[in-house]
Amino acid sequence: MRLFAAVLPPDHALGQLAGEVGRLKKLPDADRLRWTGRDGWHFTLAFYGEVPDAALPELHERLSRAAHRHAPYELRIAGGGRFGDRVVWAGADGDRPTMRHLADAAEAAGRRAGLRMGEHRPYTPHLTLARNRTGRLDLVPYAEALADFGSSPWTVEEVALIRSHPPAPGVPGAQPHYEPVARWPLGG
Repeated sequence: MRLFAAVLPPDHALGQLAGEVGRLKKLPDADRLRWTGRDGWHFTLAFYGEVPDAALPELHERLSRAAHRHAPYELRIAGGGRFGDRVVWAGADGDRPTMRHLADAAEAAGRRAGLRMGEHRPYTPHLTLARNRTGRLDLVPYAEALADFGSSPWTVEEVALIRSHPPAPGVPGAQPHYEPVARWPLGG
């Protein structure tokens, strides 16, 4: 199964972000973007890809340990940006150093469980809001519109292991479906 570790924002923060995304969708050419749904918004900590069933017990054990070693921390959805002309995202504010350490620990958990993790990259906490599906489109106005956004803060208290179900083939605009399969409290 296709898996990743993530932090899931609470409903109140997602609702605030949904209101902001509603305003973004009124910007020129917004209909040229493929917008992600609220149920897909998460902060990915580590992406594992296809994980064989035999590796799941070890991955669960390693993620449990990683969560246990990290204390709960404060976070809020804040600001935003873009990855070139491909993705519009909302960012994070709060205890980003702790979040980065948690992401490193989640990645290490995958490696120690024997998963092929690919190249290590600097961690940028973000929630993907939209993808450019039509080629060249200036995403700067979307990133600028997010500059002053900030949700109410919350305390991150757990790490979730999420299963990604691919979108239905051949269905225009279909989105992947995400299913939490395990959760571990921070700080234990």
